[in-house]
Amino acid sequence: MNKAEFIDLVKEAGKYNSKREAEEAISAFTLAVETALSKGESVELIGFGKFETAEQKGKEGKVPGSDKTYKTEDKRVPKFKPGKTLKQKVEEGK
Repeated sequence: MNKAEFIDLVKEAGKYNSKREAEEAISAFTLAVETALSKGESVELIGFGKFETAEQKGKEGKVPGSDKTYKTEDKRVPKFKPGKTLKQKVEEGK
């Protein structure tokens, strides 16, 4: 599903009057989640899931076909853990 299809789905599910309203709702939600995660906070929507951050350790490696090596730094990455209700809905959709 692409963004335009998702906007149509949200318009119908949320009973918005226009696609613009649905798109604004999606934008507001994503901005709120981005803001919380960038502050190191988590966002938990009971039944749906939990958006949080996790520390990803840096790694060392070798470039194939050469003697060059590289090292990446530790970084904070976004993570999503689905909730029980979401898992059940996905399972029912099989």
